[in-house]
Amino acid sequence: MRNTAVTLAVLLLVCVASPTASADTVLFDFGLNVNGTLYPLAGPFPGGFNTAAFDFTTGLGTLVYSKNVAIGESLSVALFVDHEIDEAVNTFFNEYGEKDAAIEGGGWSWEIDEPGYVFGDIYTHLTSFGPADPFDNTNAVPVATPDDVSMAIGHWQTYSKAYGVTYTFKLTTQPPPVNFWLKQVDPDSGAEVYLTTSYVTVPIGEGVIPEPGTLVLLLSGLGLAAAARFRKSL
Repeated sequence: MRNTAVTLAVLLLVCVASPTASADTVLFDFGLNVNGTLYPLAGPFPGGFNTAAFDFTTGLGTLVYSKNVAIGESLSVALFVDHEIDEAVNTFFNEYGEKDAAIEGGGWSWEIDEPGYVFGDIYTHLTSFGPADPFDNTNAVPVATPDDVSMAIGHWQTYSKAYGVTYTFKLTTQPPPVNFWLKQVDPDSGAEVYLTTSYVTVPIGEGVIPEPGTLVLLLSGLGLAAAARFRKSL
């Protein structure tokens, strides 16, 4: 009985000392797939991938991938992120995900899922991402069934002209000023993580104004508390 009382008192002190306004966001896992090659959290990353404005500890900031493609060349780019919000305070399996609008089509696909330690297949889809195996455009961790949340977005296209192609991925705790988003929410702290994605192509040698094709994703979620986790076999 005494041990129980002490434990409850410690938990109460942790809650009081951890205000919801200062959520602790950590990037637990990360993956980038470019044309079938997977680049993990530890890197190294491909040429043209700029991480200077991204914090790999918090998982917040901006990632940019740029590449020149030739006539008839295909390019596929997919990003996966697994954030934990206030894991030490309220675990990492109380999160849920939401999406604002449909972003599939035109070579784009997305997914919100448990990251693969229990039931999710999002990481499997990342490793094989391409026109034959896109993300499944579903949210497997809605508010009614919270769990560990991860998110992914990808795009594939074959180009009829030579283009300079740029993808910009932004991860932030502030709502984006656009209508397309995925959202990861921690209901206990009220914290959210948003992902926005913009895509610009510039015909090489034609001197034209870039054609923006903007997609935005909002992520929110709570993490699952465990001493160790092991992703199920792909």
